[in-house]
Amino acid sequence: MVNDMEYIILDLEFNGTYSKHRHKFVNEIIEFGAVKCDEQLNIIETFSELVKPQISKKLNSHVSALTHITIDELKKCNNTFSHVMSKFRKFLGDGVLMTWSNSDVLVLIENYKYFYGNDKLPFMKYYVNAQKYCERALGYHDKARQLGLSTCAEMLGVSFEDDSLHRAYNDAELTAACFKALYDKDLLQQFIYTCDDDFYRRINFKNYNICDLKDPGVDKREMFFNCENCGRRALRRSKWRLKNRSFRANFRCLRCHRDFEGRIIFKQCYDHVDVTKKTAEVEHKEKKRRKKTEQKPTE
Repeated sequence: MVNDMEYIILDLEFNGTYSKHRHKFVNEIIEFGAVKCDEQLNIIETFSELVKPQISKKLNSHVSALTHITIDELKKCNNTFSHVMSKFRKFLGDGVLMTWSNSDVLVLIENYKYFYGNDKLPFMKYYVNAQKYCERALGYHDKARQLGLSTCAEMLGVSFEDDSLHRAYNDAELTAACFKALYDKDLLQQFIYTCDDDFYRRINFKNYNICDLKDPGVDKREMFFNCENCGRRALRRSKWRLKNRSFRANFRCLRCHRDFEGRIIFKQCYDHVDVTKKTAEVEHKEKKRRKKTEQKPTE
């Protein structure tokens, strides 16, 4: 259990570019923004720095439009990644690092590896994914769509200006406000990761949809559907087939005489499998024939 800690909420802005030297695409960081909160979640210190690009001399037009940062601003700041990284390490200290989703911490790792050759952040001791924490605290369970920062703020009644989003410091400040509004000390302990080898294996793991019914991650006990009208177990009327990375089969409710297609997605995560079920109505052959006839152009 982590007690009496400071919380450092970090947000990054980055520019997708191609490195000719490494022959690969890199998300080069162009701005750091962070706030430091005490145990009572009061902001006690702030951090905001632009970063002069070293990989690319051009700024993606989409990034520029989104952040309102110009390439001239970045060139004039004279802060290389190493300079800003040195300052941020001191700012972080022994505190708990937090980001909204793990994308920013992955970009930080990516940049640190590019410039220092190390795929681990030796100065980061503890980490929290603020997005996952807020989703749990709010009881948000939409697997198809992750909770966005602005959506979270709106749900909590935390005010913000649309124009202020997509700048590192403003997003970090908004994340801190959402975190404070949902703070639960006991719940938070479940989301604090010690940054050991297992943490890096976990955060670098790429979730994927299982596409083989024989895969041990497929729980056959989940391969059923209940009728959405009466709740009764439906009868499967076809073999399972794979389409668009989901297993599908035709079902019928014998009580309601309702036909539908059941769709199941098994997503392999680092230490568990997420199961998502959906249904879709099935058109009978007669209905399809009638629809085709109606769509035929008249002479």
